[in-house]
Amino acid sequence: MATYIPSPRDWVREQVELYERSGGTQGTTLRDTGLPVIIVTHTGNKTGAIRKTPLMRVKDGDNYVLVGSQGGAPKHPFWVHNLRVNPAVEIRDHTVVQPMRVREVADEAERARLWDLAVAAYPPYADYQKRTTRKIPVFLAEPQR
Repeated sequence: MATYIPSPRDWVREQVELYERSGGTQGTTLRDTGLPVIIVTHTGNKTGAIRKTPLMRVKDGDNYVLVGSQGGAPKHPFWVHNLRVNPAVEIRDHTVVQPMRVREVADEAERARLWDLAVAAYPPYADYQKRTTRKIPVFLAEPQR
């Protein structure tokens, strides 16, 4: 079984620990915003280690929209590269944990629709895209059937 490597960022590591330690009843919002987050468990593309990342909770039916914004930074967050190589993930949404498979959304019409859902759930995404010249990647996580 792969080793879990916690995030080097204190707030990320602490949020994941609280979320999981409580069984999904605490740590379920982004800091003091009150906006819900999920925990995405994925596999490192270089290390093969287990990584866990809190991301904004954006739903599309039974699916989740994952946005690689990193606050509009010039580079993608590390997890984007992980998902491109290893699309099998586990998503914890409060007390529900489920295996899912992700795909990067390439179709422009689908991406635009999902982007609008993401911005509605977390309006800063629109500003993040303005801050960077890179096209922020959008993934769709779908339940494994």
